[in-house]
Amino acid sequence: MDYPDAIDRLLTLVDHERTAPAGPRQKVIPDLRRMECFLERLGNPQDGIPTVHITGTKGKGSTAAFCDAALHAAGFSTGFYSSPHLHSFRERIRRDSQPIGEEEFAGLVDQLWSHQQWVRDETDLGAVTLFEFMTGMAFQSFAQQNAGFQTVEVGLGGRLDATNVVRPEVCVITSISLDHTVILGDTIAQIAEDKAGIIKPGASVAIAPQRPEALSVILSACQDQGAVAIQVGQEITWQAGDSSLEGQCLSVNGRLGNYQLRIPLLGQYQLENAATAVAALEALQERGHPVSAQAIERGFREVSWPCRLEVLSRDPLVVADGAHNAYSMGALMDTLPRYLDYRRLILLTGFSRDKSVDEMIERLVRAGPVSVFATRSRHPRSMPPAQITAMFREHGSPVEEVANPAQALEQALQQARSGDLILATGSLFVAAEVREAVLGIQPELYPDLLPSDLRTG
Repeated sequence: MDYPDAIDRLLTLVDHERTAPAGPRQKVIPDLRRMECFLERLGNPQDGIPTVHITGTKGKGSTAAFCDAALHAAGFSTGFYSSPHLHSFRERIRRDSQPIGEEEFAGLVDQLWSHQQWVRDETDLGAVTLFEFMTGMAFQSFAQQNAGFQTVEVGLGGRLDATNVVRPEVCVITSISLDHTVILGDTIAQIAEDKAGIIKPGASVAIAPQRPEALSVILSACQDQGAVAIQVGQEITWQAGDSSLEGQCLSVNGRLGNYQLRIPLLGQYQLENAATAVAALEALQERGHPVSAQAIERGFREVSWPCRLEVLSRDPLVVADGAHNAYSMGALMDTLPRYLDYRRLILLTGFSRDKSVDEMIERLVRAGPVSVFATRSRHPRSMPPAQITAMFREHGSPVEEVANPAQALEQALQQARSGDLILATGSLFVAAEVREAVLGIQPELYPDLLPSDLRTG
């Protein structure tokens, strides 16, 4: 089996990531028995590797990337599982901070395929989903390569996520806000309860600053599980330093020491994410794993996490950010003038139709863009540009409808003057396609998964 064949096989599996939710997830995935059965067939590869398990609404991917980079810098062989991917499925499974190769990826699909067929055909648990299958692939890859650590990012929520089969030494809960409300609940407390479902007995739990209603739920879960709560912002604090287009500096006052850090990721929220990662890494030190201050500093300096306030071009200034809910969009718009020097704002934007689009547009319009290019990504949940255009016009904002992000970027570049900022945001997938256009990245294309009105033939 070669890599294209492996992708074709994967895409025959049920993919909840690419379909809009119709109701609470409990009606689709009532428990983790199917995932547990699948992993038992593989010999439970997720067990036996020290694990950092990370959930949250915003910042979980960046925080996970900080942890993985520091552990790799500390000399450990590392596995890192995250989702979604930007350009290639292989990005979801990383070893030593790099995506696995096409040959290994295809070999894992071939190796695990008969086991998912057995679960589907010989049990009453239903078919293994694409996310469950890839989670199994990641655990199998890390086990076969004798990883010294695995950093696992939750896909969605926590309690019923396919990754919630690990026995983590450290759990991390980043900032919680309203998102995926149809699936997880429509209050902060309900969402926090779902995410606190990753907390395991005796684990250390690094908790990013939270709203009071979320924090009380998380602390209660820690108490119930006999887990050690570490509150970032209280026990661990940080101070911002200088910043430039290349990154920013910060100092973190931890429980075990002080750290002078430079990170290549921009945004105030990345300071919080970095401090939360320090909390997790210090907890690992307390558990006997050698992660020195030097390793943390070196790993953070070398971390890579694209499409998060990422500067793609300087002349003109082109920035891509995957903000995709009202909270993250507000944070992005507050952050822009603090980190970037620009004269006018030109927006290149598209959204997923299951998001709080009107609230995001309200925040974008407040920034006073001189023009807006409304477009859509290749993702099947993407909102048609005509709908986006209508919503911007309701707010009295100048807007043009463009077929795809690459064309939108071309038109924005034609309009941009010296000192302008072109910002691509609203969806991680729109940001990724702009990144491809600027940097000349060849993406994987899945024609059968395109929105129905974009398919040909």
